[in-house]
Amino acid sequence: MNHEYVNRVVDLTDPEKNIIYNMSMDEAVELVRAGNAEGVRSIDGQFALVAVEGKTIRMARSIGRPLRFFIAKLKAGPCLVLADRIDTIYKYLEQEGLEDQFHPSYTRMAPAHYITTIELLGCPDPSPVHQRFFSPERNRFEGTPVEEIAKQYMSALYDEIKKWLKYKATSGPIGVSFSAGIDSGSVFLLTYHALLELGESPSRLKAFTLSVDGDGEDLKQAREFLKAVNLEVFLEPIEVSASGLDWKKTVQVVEDYKPLDIQAATMNLALLEGVRRRYPHWVHMIDGDGGDENMKDYPIEENPELTIRSVLNNLMLYHEGWGVGKMKHSLTYSGGLSRGYMRTYTTTDTMGFNSFSPYTLANVIEIAEGIPFIELTDWDHEKLYALKGQVVASGVLAITGMEMPVFEKRRFQHGAASKAAFQAHFPEKELDYRKEFLSIYE
Repeated sequence: MNHEYVNRVVDLTDPEKNIIYNMSMDEAVELVRAGNAEGVRSIDGQFALVAVEGKTIRMARSIGRPLRFFIAKLKAGPCLVLADRIDTIYKYLEQEGLEDQFHPSYTRMAPAHYITTIELLGCPDPSPVHQRFFSPERNRFEGTPVEEIAKQYMSALYDEIKKWLKYKATSGPIGVSFSAGIDSGSVFLLTYHALLELGESPSRLKAFTLSVDGDGEDLKQAREFLKAVNLEVFLEPIEVSASGLDWKKTVQVVEDYKPLDIQAATMNLALLEGVRRRYPHWVHMIDGDGGDENMKDYPIEENPELTIRSVLNNLMLYHEGWGVGKMKHSLTYSGGLSRGYMRTYTTTDTMGFNSFSPYTLANVIEIAEGIPFIELTDWDHEKLYALKGQVVASGVLAITGMEMPVFEKRRFQHGAASKAAFQAHFPEKELDYRKEFLSIYE
């Protein structure tokens, strides 16, 4: 970590976590420094970048790399502290004797897909200014056959997986967080195919499936999926006890209180802890996070704030929430997957893994946002939910020649354990999770 003051800026982010394929870190930072939106969009990879020029600080991030900031007040003027976590900021302030200024709600998350500009001018400092650098064209595939859309979508995902294998996960085993749903299933099959195409041994690959107390539908589904494609040898169940599920610990890891995210993260943490116990030196993990957001595949009926029209009419609603500058946008947390990805980032990072979620990359989202969802579903919920399996399976078949099994959608936290075990270990109300989070800094 870099703890050096530069123009009253303390940057605690780790540049080693960035994955940039087509330019150097210095070149990427320079694009951010210039506020060049088109240039920042051209950065190929995932990143959280900070550029300082006098009192002007600009930052930009993709979904896969969170970035937070906090302005502390010193006698000499404001001091901006940046990090990927709230507790990292707090520990620094505590070290400097500035913890009395801190409250978690005073921290800010830079929203994904924007250049965020801060001017450190003194007290009070002006609000950040946000300039969008990623604006995919919606519905650009109108009139295009579904099979062609599917091929383009999965080709974009496949290209990102191949780049990751060639330039980042160049050696050592690779674990897939595998529920055998559409997202993790497609990632597994495309990674397997990519290893063969690159001349690598597919034996590097394992499909890790969580089972709590030997229950849960995911393990049965995983066996059925891999048997259907004759790849059962890659399955490795991770069996844990329900007594080890600790949502309160997960709240501290994720630093949030949204029930669905904490529930999913609790299961992911249990899976990763099981992998780490079995394989102390394992590094690379890949998953399907972001696939639901791309295909707008969440039960709209479960959220009273949403309608199918709001979901299909708003750019990247599930990725960014209601959007920067809107009434419901949280400055502390951002919105959508820009916020929710902490469920994956923090759990893998805490357990010492290098994680990769190819569905969250802009090149993949760009294709997804071009899908003419209204044309293909005619505002019908059931057609929307069925579309994802149709598109992904068709694209996987076109690339790999393998017919991917498609099962009914089920959330990760519901598939890893029995209904009774889940209900016994997780509270229903958001208030319980929120109280637990706030108690960390009481």
